[in-house]
Amino acid sequence: MADERLLGVFSDTAAAAKAVKALRERGERRVAAYMPAPDPALLEALGREPSPVRGFTLIGGLLGFASGIALTVWTSLELPLITGGKPVVSVPPFLIIAFELTILLGVLATVAGFLIHAGLPRLKTAPAYDPRFSEDRCGVLVTTSAADAAGLRELLAAAGAEEVRTEARGAPAVP
Repeated sequence: MADERLLGVFSDTAAAAKAVKALRERGERRVAAYMPAPDPALLEALGREPSPVRGFTLIGGLLGFASGIALTVWTSLELPLITGGKPVVSVPPFLIIAFELTILLGVLATVAGFLIHAGLPRLKTAPAYDPRFSEDRCGVLVTTSAADAAGLRELLAAAGAEEVRTEARGAPAVP
């Protein structure tokens, strides 16, 4: 049996979160939401895990710090200067370089992690995307069997959807 994709358009994120909770309680797992800005209640209703981008930041920062220390120690030992009895490898000035590389590689890793996990760049818009979702509306997309579609259409309307429509069948399904 073919799957159907229903898209409910909401003017209020609280109503969209209510709809997502009702869908999840009903056993629907292929639910996605579109919103102009992240809303904690809606994200919680979707059951999303915290972003893994912070792991990229940590790894980038640690690599930056290690690279900064390695770079400064290696260059000091490679080109020995007469330091008048002072140590060639001196920690306080090296920490400045290590700090700067910590920030640099941490930021670059954060940007890379964001791009990877956001699936960017997107060359095509999502099939159910509506330009209103970037302005002031929220969308809840559910992929379900054709037999359940009528009940879910009523559920979305009862939750406060301004509009409920069926999306094209040839579009990829919600993960």
